[in-house]
Amino acid sequence: MAGGFDKLKVEFIDQDKSVQVVADTIRSSGEIPERYARPEMEADPVIIDTDGYNLPVIDMSRLINPEFSEEEIAKLGSACEDWGFFQLVNHGVDGELLQRIKDDITEFFRLPLQEKMSVAIPPNGLQGFGHHFVFSKEQKLDWVDLLFLTTRPVEDRTTEFWPTKPPTFRDSLDKYSLEIANVSAKLFKFMAINLGVDEEALLAAFKPEQPQSVRINHYPPCSQANKVLGLSPHTDGVGMTLLLQVNDVQGLQIRKDGRWFAVKNLPGALVVNVGDVLEILTNGKYKSIEHRAVINPDKERITLAAFQSVPLSGTVGPLQELLMKGEARYKTVDGAEFTKGYFATKLEGRRYLESLKLGV
Repeated sequence: MAGGFDKLKVEFIDQDKSVQVVADTIRSSGEIPERYARPEMEADPVIIDTDGYNLPVIDMSRLINPEFSEEEIAKLGSACEDWGFFQLVNHGVDGELLQRIKDDITEFFRLPLQEKMSVAIPPNGLQGFGHHFVFSKEQKLDWVDLLFLTTRPVEDRTTEFWPTKPPTFRDSLDKYSLEIANVSAKLFKFMAINLGVDEEALLAAFKPEQPQSVRINHYPPCSQANKVLGLSPHTDGVGMTLLLQVNDVQGLQIRKDGRWFAVKNLPGALVVNVGDVLEILTNGKYKSIEHRAVINPDKERITLAAFQSVPLSGTVGPLQELLMKGEARYKTVDGAEFTKGYFATKLEGRRYLESLKLGV
């Protein structure tokens, strides 16, 4: 998802109900509305335990320590090539700030619906409280309410969509977005070293704005959790995503070796994944992996995903330094075309990313 969202025209259909309202209704009726019923969840037998499939763990303190950096950079490269996901520990984000942003997000979603609707996504808009990727009245819907905001650069923020309740929300998110931007910049630096390319060549794809946005997800519990889906299988149309678990309820699943497995978040870790843009920039060396969110039958799940994106005015294509070692495997497109194409595929797995591949 590239920066400059207010300049991007995406036609969504209004979803007239909060999923929380639907969940409350189901508690009394016991029936899942047809638009939320996902038969593939009941028919999918391929969920496996994490034994032998634990995500790689990358330690930022080792990345920045000259004594261990070379070894940890190699681990980072392997994680991006083999998994496309890793858990980042000792990332340096202030613990008190993490707790404050978690508390503020939890408090926002506990507000009455009418108060949350004060920052509702407008027709055909992207920012605010509501839903994304709803293109038709017949489309199956995800079991999630979200708050989507542009966070960086600061001058691109549309603060009318930033909640004023709780009163500390805006300040917490402002500080968190800066911390995450700094963590991302460090990771991009170490990725460039692993790839053997100039750091500035990799970062240039995200400049000058180095756009960042956040999607804050609230997944209400559902007594028939095996019949609904929190977030459809998809890849992220960004450079890199950093996911913070706001509460301790798990739900992220990754497709690997043709099967789904559940991610168990390490306490305090950020779950980082390679996005479509980074797969293209690395000419396929790093992998953007399909993932989804499932629902807990008894507890709500809340997450904060921060996306490091490319500007709409930029271009998305393989780095020239890497092309000296082989032919381009992906088309080069401008940022606006890339973002429109990503949204148009309605979170359908890797379909858009695959459409950009060249026949090499």
